[in-house]
Amino acid sequence: MARPLPPGQARQLIQRLQQILPAGSVLHREEDLRPYECDGLSAYRQLPLVVVIPDAEAQVQAIIRLCRALDVPLVPRGAGTGLTGSALPHAGGVLMSMARFNRIGHVDPYSRTARVQPGVRNLAISEAAAPHGLFYAPDPSSQIACTIGGNVAENSGGVHCLKYGLTVHNVLAVRGLTVDGDPITLGPGMDPAVAEGRAAAAPPGAPGPRDVSGAPSGPACTTSAVALDAPGLDLLGAAIGSEGMLLVVTEVVVRLLPMPRQARVIMASFDDVETAGNAVADVIAAGLIPAGMEMMDQQATRAVEPFVNAGYDLDAAAILLLESDGTEAEVTEEIAAMEAVLRKAGATRLQVSTSDAERMRFWSGRKNAFPAAGRISADYYCMDGTIPRRTLGRMLQAIAGMERKYGLRCMNVFHAGDGNLHPLILFDSCIPGEWDRAEKFGAEILELCVGLGGTITGEHGVGVEKINSMCVQFSEAERAAFFALKRAFDPPGLLNPGKAIPTLHRCAEYGRMHVQQGRLKFPELPRF
Repeated sequence: MARPLPPGQARQLIQRLQQILPAGSVLHREEDLRPYECDGLSAYRQLPLVVVIPDAEAQVQAIIRLCRALDVPLVPRGAGTGLTGSALPHAGGVLMSMARFNRIGHVDPYSRTARVQPGVRNLAISEAAAPHGLFYAPDPSSQIACTIGGNVAENSGGVHCLKYGLTVHNVLAVRGLTVDGDPITLGPGMDPAVAEGRAAAAPPGAPGPRDVSGAPSGPACTTSAVALDAPGLDLLGAAIGSEGMLLVVTEVVVRLLPMPRQARVIMASFDDVETAGNAVADVIAAGLIPAGMEMMDQQATRAVEPFVNAGYDLDAAAILLLESDGTEAEVTEEIAAMEAVLRKAGATRLQVSTSDAERMRFWSGRKNAFPAAGRISADYYCMDGTIPRRTLGRMLQAIAGMERKYGLRCMNVFHAGDGNLHPLILFDSCIPGEWDRAEKFGAEILELCVGLGGTITGEHGVGVEKINSMCVQFSEAERAAFFALKRAFDPPGLLNPGKAIPTLHRCAEYGRMHVQQGRLKFPELPRF
């Protein structure tokens, strides 16, 4: 692990960075560094030594090679909307903001792809693709602000991930730079030969790919020095969700999908949270795959409704939002089938959107659950875990018990279709002890996720927040495999160090703490 630079070497680093980048692109005064001290998980804060804001790949390459030569940690950063401290700076390192890499290279309606830089906002991709009748499917709640580079780092999902998948299912290729500053391409989507094949397959006289200004663009992407997409090695899949620990992404090729002709949403009310959780499993068991299926408990709906006026049933203990999209006939048939399952499962009320505006209102409430929590609580701590669908009700009942145990309230919003939980623990950091209780509350939720047969994360990543919880889920041998992959890409360990993968010593200490507290046993850890 790299150590903080002595003052003289730190000044030399800043001076050399100023030679690489134009004026205003190297920040090192404390007041300029403050906006970068944390990501969306503001409970963890750390000022970096310096912030750099490049706008060209050659600058990124020079910065990486300088950090490599001086043994300085480097933390890539997107929009800072992440919720696990994945972009937390290193005190003795460089934080690299990719905010100026915000160009959409082109949208290709024939191959249904878009080539974008990592600083492009998630929603901007769909906005650029809309004139072609296409959209980009992953839609995190922060999609108006989060960037595709951050989505790649965390393998983000969204309310429509049940049908359309996560980032890993919708990214065809990434181009980036290794810790040595060497360009690398993962996935076949940037091969110029592929672009030529697409052009040959286009109808005679058809327009070629165009960038968002309307000007013709070049091939899909220029090839990199190294292209790694060999059979048997899913390095693209490994890079997506790696939190900037393997490479610095400079370009992404995403898959676009045709816009559905129609979409409607069912709001289903339940007088019991466990019944609502079981209804989720019943829908999937019936062979129905909604475009989206979200669950909110009463605390969540009552917090959200005054904020957005979504039209939620505030008397229900829990509501489900289920969307069907496709042709008019497909939607009509699927809505009827889902209504039948929901009634049989115990729904007390069913309301189907009658217009696209009403459908968007239903979704706006779910997507604004986090800011709504900010209106009723000084602070909130958003968790992210995944459990089998059949255990949703059990988890909600357990969380109710944890509320009493820790003396804190918790709003619950779930990507119910794939069992991805987002409990929002409400607390006040100004009250001594509340943050400590909130943190323990969250850790217990994650431990229960593993106990129920799930995982400690669904789409938010690990960062620094869940690094201890990695000890709960993964064995020493599994963590060793993670480190081996990290070393293969980053032998000196300079890219986003200290995130995601816990050391053996850390897990041993965490295990001792839990055994002493009588909360959890770790059969997969070494005996101590």
